[in-house]
Amino acid sequence: MTDFLNDWGLTLVTFIPAVGAVLVMAMPKGDDLLVKVVALAASLGSGVMGVLLLLDFDYDHAGELQYVVDKNWIDVINSRYIMGLDGISLPLLALTLLVVPLCIIYSWNHLPDPGKPKAFFTLLLILETGMVGTFLAQDLILFFVFFEVVLLPMYFMIGVWGGPNRQYAAIKFFLFTLFGSALMLVSFLALYFLGDATFDIRILPEAAAGIASTTQLWIFGGMFLGFGIKVPMFPFHTWLPDAHTEAPTVGSVILAAVLLKLGAYGFIRIAVPILPEAAKDWAPYIGLLAVIGIIYGALGCLAQTDMKRLIAFSSVAHMGFVMLGIATLTPIGFNAAIFGMVAHGLITGMLFFCAGSVKDRYHTLEISRLGGLLTQVPKLGWILGFCAMASLGLPGLAGFWGEFPAILSAYSPAPGLPVETFRTYMVIAAVGTVLAAGYLLWLYQRTTFGVPKEEFADEEIAQLSVFEWVAWIPMLVPILVLGIYPNLIFSVTDPAVEKVLHSLTGGG
Repeated sequence: MTDFLNDWGLTLVTFIPAVGAVLVMAMPKGDDLLVKVVALAASLGSGVMGVLLLLDFDYDHAGELQYVVDKNWIDVINSRYIMGLDGISLPLLALTLLVVPLCIIYSWNHLPDPGKPKAFFTLLLILETGMVGTFLAQDLILFFVFFEVVLLPMYFMIGVWGGPNRQYAAIKFFLFTLFGSALMLVSFLALYFLGDATFDIRILPEAAAGIASTTQLWIFGGMFLGFGIKVPMFPFHTWLPDAHTEAPTVGSVILAAVLLKLGAYGFIRIAVPILPEAAKDWAPYIGLLAVIGIIYGALGCLAQTDMKRLIAFSSVAHMGFVMLGIATLTPIGFNAAIFGMVAHGLITGMLFFCAGSVKDRYHTLEISRLGGLLTQVPKLGWILGFCAMASLGLPGLAGFWGEFPAILSAYSPAPGLPVETFRTYMVIAAVGTVLAAGYLLWLYQRTTFGVPKEEFADEEIAQLSVFEWVAWIPMLVPILVLGIYPNLIFSVTDPAVEKVLHSLTGGG
């Protein structure tokens, strides 16, 4: 089995959904059930390969790349098909392989207008290939291709199946991301020409060491914009609330659970290890924008009247904690960032699922029109409460282990960084957790407590369906399990983080 996984594991886990997308496109129009079955089978097939990789993975050497594939691809520019899996990409791969099949299951009976299941599920499967490939690519051009593959499917998902302002939101999402990607590509090309004419991420830290420090700063700046827009960091965040608000439920879930993580992963995998000295110079500014995002996102939540838009602004705040952890350039900060990405993916993905189910039942997400959810749909009300508590960082649930270590890491940033500055960031970030409790408890109190509003008081509201339970339980359980035993992730990520930060701690 190990030999098979070494040869084919990463390729199959990446491209099985793409094959499923081709099959779905080739199916006759009108056979909606078969389309759904094939889409789910393709996603589960990729998931099975992921489980085999998880079971066979050598956790004693989680810091090393495993199942490495290194083949010729574009010889004329010395770009190769290089894939690898280590302790940093493993949790994010698992998150992706979990979320996409659950989105397909949820969409079984919740397909948004105007329907078109063939196109909808095809886009979902292409998205999965792009996301998985991004987390596994070890060549800059290959990484860029997968990074961009997700752009068009999400653009169409928002633009076709979104809300009333879907075209504006889709174009805004597309233009912001494309602008960042263009600058990121320029930085990649600069590394190629000024390094050893290679795109191999494994050897670029050494190859880029001879680049002049001022040039490194500019190259890192291009990556900072490319990855920062994707996160998104303040002030590049303005596309996110519009995209989330207009996207269909499944689009919002995938956007929150996985797509936002591509930017933060790019910092950890590419920008910091390849250009460590430039990272030190940029770190205080990244930390500053991170804490501004934490406070700005929280205050933005308090100003919202729409449930989905509030959750969208909470993503700006929570990703601020991820970026603060990265900005410290410390092992505890990087570990907190990766854990925070997984926790945010599960928790905020679930919050968007809950918002979608509220919209299906009440045909509105205006907080002022909602109320009494615990009276009419009690199980949905309790699940929303559980996810709200996890999102505000309640100890014992996964959200705590993304926020608390990130705040803690700012107390002792990496050598060479301004300690007083980062300790100031620590205090500001801690205030952000109080604001998070405020807006989440306010949302929960307004939507679930009391009695239903008069317009819905006499309506018979549907209880949770089997499809909702099947889609949600696999996300609710890890939120609790990771909150109780966070070492499930920390023990995997720490060796890989130590290796990534090797050049910053005197080893490179």
